[in-house]
Amino acid sequence: MKVLVVLTSHDELGDTGRKTGFWLEELAAPYYRFKDAGWEIVLASPAGGQPPLDPVSNQPDAQTADTRRFEADPEATTALANTVRLDSVAADGFDAVFYPGGHGPLWDLAEDEDSARLIENTLRAGKPVTLVCHAPGVLRHTTGEDGTPLVRGKKVTGFANTEEDGVQLTDVVPFLVEDELTKLGGHYSKAGDWQPYVVQDGLLITGQNPASSAPAADALIALLG
Repeated sequence: MKVLVVLTSHDELGDTGRKTGFWLEELAAPYYRFKDAGWEIVLASPAGGQPPLDPVSNQPDAQTADTRRFEADPEATTALANTVRLDSVAADGFDAVFYPGGHGPLWDLAEDEDSARLIENTLRAGKPVTLVCHAPGVLRHTTGEDGTPLVRGKKVTGFANTEEDGVQLTDVVPFLVEDELTKLGGHYSKAGDWQPYVVQDGLLITGQNPASSAPAADALIALLG
């Protein structure tokens, strides 16, 4: 199997003067689920090259066995430093697509036409797409073949409003993932804050928060057998 992992290139946390980017655990945990399953992994981002890491996700209290393994893995860190440009990849080159979160995707990937096209074409080709934490917000401009919002009528989850309140960024982010998915007609559900929670509706798999990244990757692997 060959999976495309799509990361953000956005590093500014609104007007706060603080940095953001992708969330390390949400890359590292799925990366090793895929690698240990024998999958080929390609990393991509809108700008290509080294994507920005959310510095909060690299603090000691956010570290996990997977994040430590990733940072000590020359093959992984080299791949991360050399992501391919998102506009250079096509859905037909991969068996699945996975989007880690972090706040960065709310600014760039959520508005990226190449990203929307990739998601739509992957699903229309009968291949799965998985998005974790803030990444389900990337679905906001995607549509089904009938032109209606892709998430309309689908079971979905993503970073909860209460979790955004918990990190005190409700008034900073361009939109709230839970509200956006609900507004688009998705059947949003969630577990308790920071608890692992994954929802699958056909070929679309979504995870609520960082703790959901490994279970979401496991669901994707199970779906593809």
